Amino acid sequence: MRQAARVSVAIVALLAASAAARADWTTKGELGASFASGNSETEAAHATLEVKNAYDKWTHSLGFAGNYGADGDGTTAQRWELRGQSDYKFTERAYWFGAARYEDDRFSAYDYQASLATGLGYKIVDSERTKLWVQGGPGYRYAELRETGESEDGVIFRGDAGLEHQITDTTKVVDRFLIEAGSDNTFLQNDLGLEVLVSGALSLRVGYQVRHNTDVPPGIEKTDTLATVGLIYETK
Repeated sequence: MRQAARVSVAIVALLAASAAARADWTTKGELGASFASGNSETEAAHATLEVKNAYDKWTHSLGFAGNYGADGDGTTAQRWELRGQSDYKFTERAYWFGAARYEDDRFSAYDYQASLATGLGYKIVDSERTKLWVQGGPGYRYAELRETGESEDGVIFRGDAGLEHQITDTTKVVDRFLIEAGSDNTFLQNDLGLEVLVSGALSLRVGYQVRHNTDVPPGIEKTDTLATVGLIYETK
């Protein structure tokens, strides 16, 4: 049933639209190349975009990621993801969150995956040079298997952790880990990146992503990796 997926996309959009009109948004976009292994062995173009704002006790973010490649025989890579989150802070470190994610990957075991979740988060370290946070809570996942058309849906636990550390004035390491664990499948994704300031708002980023599904049909790889290199433009 695709209705659950449409609901997830709508909620992602509403999370962004709910921000106060007078609040200023920050933007971070990346454009570059990617090198995949797993269910797709290819070189492709890679792009991401994230917009965020904070107003009073609320923080809203909306993100997009896409990866596309083709050769003379046709499409070799095609994946896009839309995600959104809203946070409401109780203290300077503790907060509530609501998050939604929709993913469509032509070369994975699933035609698409969609999830909604809510829970609590905590900023373990929140200094000028280092930020470390964790969050988690219950959610709901809906997915359709590509080969059979069968659906998977049910309650999940969604856990998320992130790290940003400024190594030098111009070099930063970032890492983000996501887990969506349910009875049908457990999805894990880790994004590791190194960002080097080039000039002004422009940075060079080298990244490595690992994605894993525990339950996939025969003939489908459980793990996919994606190495990326690109330029980031960020407004603050």
